[in-house]
Amino acid sequence: MFILRFDMRAPLGSAPTADLYAAAVDMCEWAEDRGAVIAVLSEHHATDDGHLPAPHLLAAAIAARTTRLAILLAAVPITFWDPVRLAEEISVLDIISNGRVSYALGIGHRVEECEHFGVDPRGRGKLADESLDLLRKLLHGHTVHHDGRRIHVTPPPVTPNGPSMLIAGGSKAAARRAARHGLGFISQVASPDLKDLYETECRANGFEPGMAQFPVEGTPTTVFVADDVDAAWEELGSYLLHDAVTAASYRKSDDSVASISRASTVSELRGAGGPYRIFTTDEAADWIRGGKPIPLLPLCGGVPPAIAWPYLERAVTASQSAQEAQ
Repeated sequence: MFILRFDMRAPLGSAPTADLYAAAVDMCEWAEDRGAVIAVLSEHHATDDGHLPAPHLLAAAIAARTTRLAILLAAVPITFWDPVRLAEEISVLDIISNGRVSYALGIGHRVEECEHFGVDPRGRGKLADESLDLLRKLLHGHTVHHDGRRIHVTPPPVTPNGPSMLIAGGSKAAARRAARHGLGFISQVASPDLKDLYETECRANGFEPGMAQFPVEGTPTTVFVADDVDAAWEELGSYLLHDAVTAASYRKSDDSVASISRASTVSELRGAGGPYRIFTTDEAADWIRGGKPIPLLPLCGGVPPAIAWPYLERAVTASQSAQEAQ
């Protein structure tokens, strides 16, 4: 039981992007019957290492090569999308996947991306609410009159009223946004107060709280499974460090996000016992037997597919071992 996550970073010196994208699709197809529960695709723009900017396209490729694997786009910064075009893309992807794609929506947090799209970062919250309101009306099949325009999105999604959506974020504003729209909430921070706020605001807006996911302290977010942990850190360390350093640079002054590491060397990253871990097969099996899926980032930091595949195969071995023991 494991999660596949892909962000498609390809820094200088890593594997070619074409190889990485092909491998991501191949891995999802291969893993679908071997313990994968979901593929998670992230979105960023204007990055030096080519972070995935078009998750809908990769999701469509994965959906076309799989039949049951769930796919989550997290997080899609709704402020960078025209809501009408986004509704059309969501509808068609819902059809292609037969309703297997869900969404976690954010507002974007990198100044560089706001500049890239000409978005005033000070108005992101208001823009997100306006876009989300229009998006959901369009996915419900309504003809909408908006700013003097008549808008009607066709074809409709196969999922009634559109696919599952949540709000992603780590702030009170994000929790309130989720509650205001009657949506679930994926928090980036472990905060009981934020959970209470979300539930209270949901009921104040006439909704029962939806699915809410909060980080658990000490839980890794990027795992590889190896026979020899020392050798694996030697082989993978530079790729994991690139991912960690780059992700941290997106949040220069925010240490509340559970997936962020401030390590600056491979030894620091390994010694921290934080978001980035390398398990033995037995450790991975024990983790799964504890009822927790292993979060895999198989192509982390541009790991070449030839290197990545054996680690994925060992994760499958651990998953199967855990299932046989139950």
